[in-house]
Amino acid sequence: MKIREFTLTTVFLAIILLFALTPIGFIHLGVIKATLIHIPIIIASILLGPRIGAFLGLAFGISSIVTNTMAPTLLSFAFSPAIPVLGTSHGSPWALFVVIVPRVLVGILPYYLFKFFQKILPKSFNQKLSLFLTGMLTTVLHTFLVMGSIAVIFHDAYAKAVNADSLAGIMVAIFMVFLTNGIAEATLAAFAAALVVPPLLKAVNKPAG
Repeated sequence: MKIREFTLTTVFLAIILLFALTPIGFIHLGVIKATLIHIPIIIASILLGPRIGAFLGLAFGISSIVTNTMAPTLLSFAFSPAIPVLGTSHGSPWALFVVIVPRVLVGILPYYLFKFFQKILPKSFNQKLSLFLTGMLTTVLHTFLVMGSIAVIFHDAYAKAVNADSLAGIMVAIFMVFLTNGIAEATLAAFAAALVVPPLLKAVNKPAG
């Protein structure tokens, strides 16, 4: 089981790096980048547990720092301490919080959410619905944590980036992120978890030999 766990962790890490270092993983949407990297992390957390999920989430965060440093967008100051914050000549160490903490949580939450949904949902369609809801809710929480952290920590710089001159303008900008990449990311993660995890769970739990 340890060898199987190590092999699967390596495979998921390779997928994350492939997504991170190619256009597959980060989709440029002007101000911000949509991402697909959370999907293999959600799947890995359900299969392998929160410890490995957190490790892969950390890899996601580090890859995000690298890509935002090497190919910055207007909002990359919130994802890389090497990118100057709008209106200043220097980056902020708070970018490490924005880019790391939500991604590590993406690796921890799915395991517990899946267990929770399995307990409360009817057994007739328990597994797939649990996986679907886990993928969707994890992604929504991730988007909320990232955008909420940016709005709180980088309030003035974010307002400049989205041309907002009031709190209402900032809230509208965040809501638009949910409507664009947020819903798309959540839907993809929900269907991917429901379709991919069941056969992988059987393979992982199959006795060796």
